[in-house]
Amino acid sequence: MRQKWAERLDTPEKKKHMLYRVALVIGGNLLFAIGINRIITPMNLYSSGFTGISMLLRMLIVDVLNIPEPAGISYLGIIYWIVNMPLFYLAYKSLGKEFCITTAVSIGIASACMSLVPVAKTPLFDDYLTAVLVGGIISGTGAGLVLKGGTSGGGQDIIGVAMSKTHPNFSVGKISIAINTLVYGVCFFLFDIQTVVYSMIFAVINGLALDYQHTQNINVQVMIFTKKEGITNKVINEVKRGLTYWNGAGGYTDEDTYILMTMVTKYELPRLIEIVKKIDPDAFVMVNEGTKIYGRFEKRFTE
Repeated sequence: MRQKWAERLDTPEKKKHMLYRVALVIGGNLLFAIGINRIITPMNLYSSGFTGISMLLRMLIVDVLNIPEPAGISYLGIIYWIVNMPLFYLAYKSLGKEFCITTAVSIGIASACMSLVPVAKTPLFDDYLTAVLVGGIISGTGAGLVLKGGTSGGGQDIIGVAMSKTHPNFSVGKISIAINTLVYGVCFFLFDIQTVVYSMIFAVINGLALDYQHTQNINVQVMIFTKKEGITNKVINEVKRGLTYWNGAGGYTDEDTYILMTMVTKYELPRLIEIVKKIDPDAFVMVNEGTKIYGRFEKRFTE
């Protein structure tokens, strides 16, 4: 494992890429905690998925059982860590050891952020609709950035990532909405209708914002026209994607041209373009975003 990570950091570009991923994970988890603790919780609304379950359990401990929280610490992050522990096995079996370890670290960061970011004493907004819009965008963007960093914030994200890996057209946000339907169904028996409805609106906005950031869900078709050799091997070895290529000729110059076609995710596209430009700055590249794929196309979340 140590050797594998050493290989990943053996060049300045790879070190920069790893630091970028770490920044996304930390920043994403912090954004998520801000959206929940500073906007949603003070409005007495409830988050989605496993975060919502954790909030309900915190309410049971603090408000029903009257167990006080330590000064400056919220039970929310601790509970969130505990309810996620069974999902580590799913992450390990479906997505591999590395994803499981990075997810455990990410959940630890998420739990720390939710425990340490203070809950606002008074709501930041006067009306529920503004709160769920702003809170949903902030928290959903944060969760999406965590996934973009190559790991998961836990809970329904792990389930969603595992499903989207085996089902090419599956969306992490969609599984979140499905799980939330069950969670808020229970909430109907505990709270007034206004609380539940606005909490559900928040869940939908959160899921949509997450999908917008989660670029691994966006497939991209790339066609490369170049007169230089070497791009094929670089893409296969560094991006880990296959290519189809054939020989062509320029319409005006009649010069021999290599035509390469591949499919990548939007997240992998910048690396692909960087490789092409280093070998042939004059290469012509066509990108078609949102292409449907039928057949074998591996979903990746740890590159």
